[in-house]
Amino acid sequence: MSDVPGFLRFAESHEWARLEADGLVTVGLSDYAQETLGDVVFVEPPEVGRVCGAGDAVGVVESVKAASDTYTPVAGEVIAVNDELAASPELINSEPYDAWIYQLRPSDRSQLDRLLDADGYKALIGE
Repeated sequence: MSDVPGFLRFAESHEWARLEADGLVTVGLSDYAQETLGDVVFVEPPEVGRVCGAGDAVGVVESVKAASDTYTPVAGEVIAVNDELAASPELINSEPYDAWIYQLRPSDRSQLDRLLDADGYKALIGE
């Protein structure tokens, strides 16, 4: 059974989003996604400065089983990436809700309301 924290929002593509106090949105991969992928060996985040639409493919996570695109849950500009993942991509597996991939400045915060809450995400993944 996957860990699905109640304080996060989730995209149907299995990214989580957290609205920070400063208005930025932090994005990572759900516990379910990392379990499905298996051992993560490489994370390619989006470029800082990239302007993305909600649902745009923005990066790649590679595991021993497969490579998978990552998508932005809300529209905005990427303002930071987690450089720690370059040296330790396995943090996605061991700490999926601490090992964020990137942060963006959302162009419309209300898009977060369109994402799934914990109960909706649990229903999506069949838990």
